[in-house]
Amino acid sequence: MKILLAVDGSRHSEEAVESVLAQCARRGTEILVLHVAEPAAIFGYPLAVSQAQKKLSLGLVRRVGERLRAAGFQTKTMVTDGRAAEEIVDTAAEWRADLIVLGSHGRQGLKRFLLGEVCAAVARHADCSVQIVRALSARQGPKSARESAAAAPGKPHKPSAAA
Repeated sequence: MKILLAVDGSRHSEEAVESVLAQCARRGTEILVLHVAEPAAIFGYPLAVSQAQKKLSLGLVRRVGERLRAAGFQTKTMVTDGRAAEEIVDTAAEWRADLIVLGSHGRQGLKRFLLGEVCAAVARHADCSVQIVRALSARQGPKSARESAAAAPGKPHKPSAAA
């Protein structure tokens, strides 16, 4: 199986790495760790990706790649620049990935907060399966009033008659 793992350093991205580590067989699985450095834009015109941004990007994929290799996966790393969704979909197609794994929200600002514009575009346009991983705190959700009261130290919880 060939898995493209898109990372950006966010906690959602870290959960995607954890998901691959927990769910995927080491034998016969190749993983391409991809980070897309998106250039900043001024008045709609993209600027070049800075050397500092490239250095951070290379460090990120190197760290994730080493972690996956240590766990027994065949791993390659890649950094590219451009629009994240397009680069992820195009790289997956060129590499003939069987699966794309990415976090549900990235580091790219408020307009991508609601299930991420990148995730939605990748899921819509990819030729292969896509796994979108939510961060643990997002999956757990808020505690109910009963769970919160039961967890409060030193205060016994008495169920109400209505329950």
